[in-house]
Amino acid sequence: MEVIFILIAISLILAGTFLFLFFRAMKGGQFEDNHTPAIRILFDNEPKNKDKKVPSTKSK
Repeated sequence: MEVIFILIAISLILAGTFLFLFFRAMKGGQFEDNHTPAIRILFDNEPKNKDKKVPSTKSK
């Protein structure tokens, strides 16, 4: 029975820590970018493949 009280106390401390960190991130402005996610689909990103070799156009 004592183990249950210890586990409840640990879980409340952990939940409080995560809640504190969340509010600190909110106050710090980490979640304030509302414009970029809406236009991210419009960006044309080419896949970066460094292993792919471009064939040469020189003729022998």
